[in-house]
Amino acid sequence: MNTNRQTVTLKNAARKLAIAAGVCYLITHVTSIGAVFLYDPVLKNASYVLGAGADSQIILGAIFDIILALAIVGTAVSLFPIAKKQHEGIALGYVGLRTLEAGVIAVGVLPLLAVVTLRQHLTGTAEADPVTLVTFSSALVSLYKWTTLIGPGLICGTNTVLMAYLMFKSRLVPRFIPVLGLVGGPIIFALTVAKMLGLYDQNPAWVAAIAVLPIFSWEVSLALYLIIKGFKRTAFAPDAASTAANALLSVA
Repeated sequence: MNTNRQTVTLKNAARKLAIAAGVCYLITHVTSIGAVFLYDPVLKNASYVLGAGADSQIILGAIFDIILALAIVGTAVSLFPIAKKQHEGIALGYVGLRTLEAGVIAVGVLPLLAVVTLRQHLTGTAEADPVTLVTFSSALVSLYKWTTLIGPGLICGTNTVLMAYLMFKSRLVPRFIPVLGLVGGPIIFALTVAKMLGLYDQNPAWVAAIAVLPIFSWEVSLALYLIIKGFKRTAFAPDAASTAANALLSVA
């Protein structure tokens, strides 16, 4: 009877964690897409630092990226109590890599905010050389672009494979969902390496769109399944309840 109560409690806790993870995944997509659009003026205009500037828009994009970083960590923290029952090493690796990804994204916010500061405090002053400002601004924007390759590119591709493999082996969700991650993760990783080596410049655009589709589908389908259905029965099987209940209850 005690085991049955533990199983019910574990099931309820797992449901809460599933919803939390799903919501965090959806937040990552909303904020990441929003940030890209908000950053558009500074990313596409090398002379942004010399003009009037849409500073409030850039700052809002930075806020979106910070929320994105927090949500990324949220996905890992929410999944960890369930994932570690299946394979603690992979679960820890996922938390570590997701946290690293979030950290790189947060660091990428700083150079764009520095461009805003340059525009506000140096542009138009007697000591400000326009050529130097544009050069320095372009270097800061390039630093941001490198962080997008390392964080959402290399690191995300790697941690996607880890969690997709764990989900596939454990059957915590229908297997077609992690298959998308197992396909999408290596594609994003390889595409990012190609960009870093100068072998691919995102033209034509449809190639990039096709490349990101599997990993996008993995995260969105996983998020929706976790919110609507939750984890499958293997997440709270009776034989696992006694060893996992305390860990789940301490987080839920």
